[in-house]
Amino acid sequence: MKLVIFGLTVSSSWGNGHATLWRGLIGALSDQGHEVVFVERDLPWYAENRDLTKLPGARLLLYSEWRQVLDARRDLIDADASFVTSYCPDALPATQLIAEEGRGLAIFYDLDTPVTLARFAAGEPVAYYPPEGLGAFDLVLSYTGGPALAALERLGARRTATLYGHVDPDVHRPAEARPMFAGDLSYLGTYAADRQAALERLFVSPAAERPAMRFVLGGSAYPADFPWQPNIFFMSHVAPCDHPAFFCSSRLTLNVTRGDMAAMGWCPSGRLFEAAACGVPILSDVWEGLDHFFTPGEEILPANTSEDVIGALALSDAELRRIASRSRERVLAEHSSARRARDLIGLIEAAAAPASACAAA
Repeated sequence: MKLVIFGLTVSSSWGNGHATLWRGLIGALSDQGHEVVFVERDLPWYAENRDLTKLPGARLLLYSEWRQVLDARRDLIDADASFVTSYCPDALPATQLIAEEGRGLAIFYDLDTPVTLARFAAGEPVAYYPPEGLGAFDLVLSYTGGPALAALERLGARRTATLYGHVDPDVHRPAEARPMFAGDLSYLGTYAADRQAALERLFVSPAAERPAMRFVLGGSAYPADFPWQPNIFFMSHVAPCDHPAFFCSSRLTLNVTRGDMAAMGWCPSGRLFEAAACGVPILSDVWEGLDHFFTPGEEILPANTSEDVIGALALSDAELRRIASRSRERVLAEHSSARRARDLIGLIEAAAAPASACAAA
């Protein structure tokens, strides 16, 4: 197949989770024989922090003005499917362009469904959603499962499906520990106000209660008034290529889900799959659907309180290795980028089938 994607960014992993997901998925699609064109506006923030300029096996089209998207217009004519994603800065003109020029399926992929739905519920504008709703798309994909799909149907989606996060095991795999990342518990994530309370409960408080232990935090945009502890060591940005070493340098790593995502459930963070593929035992906040991806107590350690975290830190190295091994096996079998690429192609084929049958008739 040929796929054209109008997205937020694949070229910069700074301050967003989209880039790593797209890199893994596009790489897997290319390996499976598909052609991908990713269309991205050359925004200053991402341009200043760009850590990818070429997509192996695919094509990256950067533009500074919408009139420069003529190459993508030509690509739409023979594309089997054309995508618009959440937070795409030109989502509305891209949707119109696909309607005018596209010959294949029109697909909307919301990688931020809980945030989108929370903004709609609060009466706030959502710039990347068409004012008339999602009815123009043949298929609406959601990064989030569970009740999110019904909510998207209420916004006009005619056909919905879930395309969860995933991990590229060629990128995220067991790695040698590095002294600069060494710790008893690590956390990797951009600052977000809506997960600050959980981060304080599951990371900052345990650090305060265990001053002899080392806690390592990596991520951008943390404010000056963050409640740092003397034993919390901070890296302002950990590049994707360093994620495996970051995870593998701690006995445990922590996952904290953003507030809207935790409230809706069925929304696994990409960090969950990345850490699991690296063979690191994971502590995670608890949300509905977590047990669909990992078996609590066997493949992941659920944590609601600071005491849960301290209890996990007290587990033996042998027990933590057993948990990490089971988690990695589960992720490689069910949540690799290659598996998700096959899922995506299957969803496209299923959505195109009725149209093909009508045309044949």
